[in-house]
Amino acid sequence: MTLLIIAGAMLGMIFIGVPIAVAMLFTSMGYFYITGTGLSFATQRLVDSLNSFPLLAIPLFILAASLLTNGGITNHIFGFATRLVGHVRGGLGHVNVLASVFFSGMSGSAVADTSGLGKMEIDAMRKAGYDDDFSGAVTAASSMIGPIIPPSITLVLYGVSANVSVGALFLAGIIPGLACALALMVMVYIVSVKRNYPALPRARLSEILSSFRSAFWALLTPLIIILGIFGGIFSPTEAAAATVVYAILIDLFIYKQLTWRKIWDSLYESATLSASIAFIVANVGMLGIIFAREQAPQQIAALFLNFVEDPLMFLLMVNILIFFLGAFIESMAILLILVPILVPSALAFGIDPVQFGIIVCFNIMISTLTPPMGMALFVVAKVGNIPFQKLAYAILPWLIPPLVVLALITLFPPLTLFLPSLAG
Repeated sequence: MTLLIIAGAMLGMIFIGVPIAVAMLFTSMGYFYITGTGLSFATQRLVDSLNSFPLLAIPLFILAASLLTNGGITNHIFGFATRLVGHVRGGLGHVNVLASVFFSGMSGSAVADTSGLGKMEIDAMRKAGYDDDFSGAVTAASSMIGPIIPPSITLVLYGVSANVSVGALFLAGIIPGLACALALMVMVYIVSVKRNYPALPRARLSEILSSFRSAFWALLTPLIIILGIFGGIFSPTEAAAATVVYAILIDLFIYKQLTWRKIWDSLYESATLSASIAFIVANVGMLGIIFAREQAPQQIAALFLNFVEDPLMFLLMVNILIFFLGAFIESMAILLILVPILVPSALAFGIDPVQFGIIVCFNIMISTLTPPMGMALFVVAKVGNIPFQKLAYAILPWLIPPLVVLALITLFPPLTLFLPSLAG
């Protein structure tokens, strides 16, 4: 009964417009006050929730992505992707997806992807005669690749919440991320043929090599991160710091486009975004104490075990739950609230926590595309100057490719577990 009251109070505040983090704060404070635990304990828990070394990776990866974007790296990435796939029917749509794959190895964030590449991609597609609904939908859909291919802020948060190796999660995200990119490119081709969208002239080998040389140092970023982690050189958190240093060095000696003003803008952007994430994490920490006191994980696990007979049915129910919630609740809050509750149930069904993490995070990234609360839709509508209602309608067919990939990684665990097991 207590859990239902807590959930009802929090959801009620969310649906009347109270920010999610604030709703969690008021709900938790009310619980601790009414139960006599004391607000001082709640305040201490609020601070302790942020006392985590892996969480330091989040502001550092955000800062690295911002430095790379403000340093003009996105232009080189977009140019290289254009030379590679621009000649295929619907060329700039394919460029849009492939550029997101490249940029995902540096940003780890869907918002960073749409902010860094979105305006450039949409403007280029407009000039080439692509419809706004197509351009905006492809840009939004491709942005979900960013938090799946490493590095990934979402996977870091899952690893911290579920006590799972962040390095293993990084490796597990590679194949699903690439599969999603391939599925989106198939969709781009089908729609482009139907609408008779153009293709760019095929680039000469010399042009491809030239653009590759200009983008090489940026494209090297994910390789440095993965090899550094699994080579034992640094931890995932230290990899984030190394990425920041690398971003500064390649701009100082290679691209030479960063200015003091751009550095300040990068610091400001990363500080504001990190602060909003930290506030959510801190409030979820307080909710975690409430869930533990009320034995929520045990109750949820018992409920699933009583009504669900096999792991596939459990994963189907989890996917439906997250997909439904994602249409109304911010994706970060879904991740941080549900993971501590659902992971014990997944373990009870014998599901590998790494596979479960990729399934959950992939589904949560799909929720950034689902109206009415899809964050990627708001960002793309803003940077592309596209009406939100038009974009919300246009994105619906583009949910099919990621949903197909979600079904595949749910049904076939080797798609997520092959690379982590290969690395031992």
